[in-house]
Amino acid sequence: MNSWDEYVNPAVRDIPPSGIRRFFDLAAEMKGVISLGVGEPDFVTPWRIREACIYALEKGYTMYTSNSGLKELREEISRYLNRAFHLRYDAETEILITVGVSEALDLALRALVAPGEEVLIPEPTYVSYIPCTILTGGVPVTLRTTMDNGFRITADQVEKAVTPKSKVLLLAYPNNPTGAVLPRAELEDIAAVVVERDLVVISDEIYAQLTYDGEHVSIARLPGMRERTVVLQGFSKAFAMTGWRLGYAAGSEAFIGAMTKIHQYTMLCAPITAQMAAMEALKNGLQEMRQMVRQYNYRRRLVINAFKEMGLPCFEPGGAFYAFPSVRETGLGSEEFCQRLLLEERVAVVPGTAFGPGGEGFIRCSYAASVSNLTEAFKRMAGFLKRLKKTGAAVSPQGALHSAR
Repeated sequence: MNSWDEYVNPAVRDIPPSGIRRFFDLAAEMKGVISLGVGEPDFVTPWRIREACIYALEKGYTMYTSNSGLKELREEISRYLNRAFHLRYDAETEILITVGVSEALDLALRALVAPGEEVLIPEPTYVSYIPCTILTGGVPVTLRTTMDNGFRITADQVEKAVTPKSKVLLLAYPNNPTGAVLPRAELEDIAAVVVERDLVVISDEIYAQLTYDGEHVSIARLPGMRERTVVLQGFSKAFAMTGWRLGYAAGSEAFIGAMTKIHQYTMLCAPITAQMAAMEALKNGLQEMRQMVRQYNYRRRLVINAFKEMGLPCFEPGGAFYAFPSVRETGLGSEEFCQRLLLEERVAVVPGTAFGPGGEGFIRCSYAASVSNLTEAFKRMAGFLKRLKKTGAAVSPQGALHSAR
């Protein structure tokens, strides 16, 4: 038998491993590391939600559900989307329960994208969007965003990127890794282009509840957009339920039906115990969710101030739980900065290059860590930056680091 590399699908073989996981795995092998790398809430799933799962097990809920998920959960989701985001979907035909939002994304792309068709993706981008597009045979087309414009794509960018092969615009706001949000006025301009150019939108709104200034606006709310948008949400971030692996998709009956076809042949259904817990989260867990969001907002302010004091330019995130400061003026690239910070100070952050070439010169720091860990991590990072300054960098009067060469 020849090497397994010769048998593996070339599309899979050529996809690089996740840049987030690479640093996380390296940090896990070292002692005394404070990780600000993975987007993992430091909160334990609230007790009432865990208790609902335990009770479901005691009552013998260990069987399959329908492919679409428990009807009762879909009804709760329908009510919640209407109440929280003014989105109306029929629980019977327009909502699909998935194994995390990751499966929902994969299903949506596979249901939409034929080989050779283009998916427009804002960059920096979450690590799975481009690989999942490639695995469908689709062509990812990145739309570069910058700190100068708040890491927001524009309608003009979308318009210029569209070709006869363009089919999907993949939106993810609040954004991972930047924390950027798109205000309603800018969404309206983008929606006008989407309608005019006959695109469809996959809107990953897993961080919708973690919007700190004003309300989250889904593009599906805008005129003409409900019928051409599939909304992805879940329980991982807002309810501290990452390990439960439960998400959902909401959209038109025809499209949710297409996603369900793939789902029934691959996953069959999401775990029933996670679904029972999610029902409790939506029925009685909103107060705990809001308390966690308030704590993230407090940490957000702490992180922004810490980077300001250290002299690292940092866009102020409006959502999610990530900061995306620039390290360009330290004279180090993203990879080298993160490697040295990990090895010298035992602080793990993610190089911006993990989120595409547009992330070069930036690092992603999760503030889903505890306040004590954040405080200690920034103390260590400040010491690291001081050593860099002594070895060839100077701080400008505005606080930014500049190379002394």
